[in-house]
Amino acid sequence: MPVRVVESNTPAQVSGTDPGNRSQLPPSSLLGAGQAFSGTQNVSNQQKEEAWRVNVQIQGIDLEHGYLCGTMEALNVPMADTPVITFWEGEIVDGKNYTFYTGKWEATREDDMRHWSKFPSFSPLQGQVESDGGRQLDLNNYPYIFMRWKEQYFVNVGTDCGLTIAGFYYVCFSCSDGSISGFYYDPNSSPFQKLELKTVNEGRSGFSFSSYELQ
Repeated sequence: MPVRVVESNTPAQVSGTDPGNRSQLPPSSLLGAGQAFSGTQNVSNQQKEEAWRVNVQIQGIDLEHGYLCGTMEALNVPMADTPVITFWEGEIVDGKNYTFYTGKWEATREDDMRHWSKFPSFSPLQGQVESDGGRQLDLNNYPYIFMRWKEQYFVNVGTDCGLTIAGFYYVCFSCSDGSISGFYYDPNSSPFQKLELKTVNEGRSGFSFSSYELQ
């Protein structure tokens, strides 16, 4: 979901493993193409308390390459006449394709640690991540999947809509109940905007990627 720019500047224990012998993360029945999620993103700042209703749908997922993509719909954006839909691509932190260190999008390692450490499920991993980015961690049976979601473009509005998609989301997915929590990072937007989503019926998010002609 695009974010407005502001003017003012106890999980299971994880063991180490040889990354050369690591298999890909196991699939979750709640994280697959067509799965939909619904919830809110808190976009409050010092001047105003505000939250947007958000729908997300997974459009594709490739665990072997640590990739997924989807659409995000914001329903009650004050400066928009219609719901705003964006297309995003995601990186799954698996220690093989992607680590906990972002290495782009203006995010430093310090930014990464500040955001990942906000997830309680990250606590058992933090020491190893600070050591080597988490490359030696075996995440195959960990009950949470960590990701980054980066919006690529607006689907149904123009770039002059008054919103920005310059940042990205740090995301934590619960394999047990399909809930998602996330924090948006953009140096020019309100910090730590929290995304909270719960799974809904597959393929019934209220919007469809195929309903829009993409340029």
